[in-house]
This record gives sequence, C-alpha cells and structure tokens, in this order.
Amino acid sequence: MQFWEWIKQPWPWYVAGPLIGLVVPLLLIMGNKTFGVSSSLRHICAACIPANIPFFKYNWRKETWNLFFVTGIILGAIIATNWLNNGAPIAVDPKLVNDLKQYNIHNYSSIVPVDLFNWPSLLTVRGFLLMVVGGFLVGFGTRYAGGCTSGHAIMGLSNLQWPSLVATCCFMIGGFITANLILPVILHL
Repeated sequence: MQFWEWIKQPWPWYVAGPLIGLVVPLLLIMGNKTFGVSSSLRHICAACIPANIPFFKYNWRKETWNLFFVTGIILGAIIATNWLNNGAPIAVDPKLVNDLKQYNIHNYSSIVPVDLFNWPSLLTVRGFLLMVVGGFLVGFGTRYAGGCTSGHAIMGLSNLQWPSLVATCCFMIGGFITANLILPVILHL
C-alpha cells in the first residue's frame, strides 16, 4: 500500500491513542506546558479585547505557543478534510442509524448529521436548543470546570490531578445523562 493510500485510512485506536497520549510528556519536556484547547479562547480574547476586565488581564504573550498549537489543529483539520479524505462515507454504527431514523435523521454526509446542524434548523426549537443552548452550556461548563475535556482527561489525569478526575467523571456522567435522557426529548421536538 502506498503512503498516500495508507494515510487516508482511519488510524486504529492503538496508533492514534498513544500518539495523542505522547503529546503530554512532549509538552512537559519541551517547557512545562500543559495540554488544553479551551484556554486558547481566553488568550485570543485577552489579546484582542482591550477592555479592563480582570479575567483577561494577565501575560497572555507567555501562552502564545498555545495559539500556534490550536492553529495547527485547525490547519490539520483543513488538510485532512481537503486532501486526506478517502471519499468513503462516514462510518456510523447501524444501531445508531436505526435509532436516529426514529427522530427523522437520515443525512450523514458530514461528521455531524446535516438534518440537525444547518442554518435553517437553527431557527427551530430543536436547532436552537442543540446549537445555541448546547453551545452556551459547553462554554459555561468549560469555564466552570477550569478546562475542557481534553485538558482534564488527557493532561490532568496523566498528571494525577484530583480536580481533573472529578471533572472527567462529571463530564462522563453528564454525557451519559444527556445522551440517554435529554437528547431523545430534544430530538422529538
């Protein structure tokens, strides 16, 4: 198999997982940096908003490496989507497909169901709850927990931080409750 054909295939968990895990010691060795993506939004706001808000008054220039890291994530996603896409349809578990058909969701031409996430559906109650209220809750929860799931679950747990264990457990419990109890109600709207 040629390199370009190989790299276009999904990587198995036993390759992708350790590669993600190796980011933690690499960041620690290269300058005692911590992995996390949500903090980059704070750095952008601190750099761009010249307001006198105490939360944004800190030396954000010390954290510019994080902005380059997030820029790399965005560029990597663009490269993967445009040049490393193998053209195969998104693999969705058949049980999930059957479950979502009950909610009139059929279109999987992208990573998220197009039937749910599009501009016209934003003007519906279901779309507003999923995109606006859901986005607000994710942002609020990230700030309240002092970081995002990647920061706590990957970096915090590997550093044996108790707050990260609590936050990750709460993320998981919240995800289970939302997926099994709240989301079905919203999808019936």
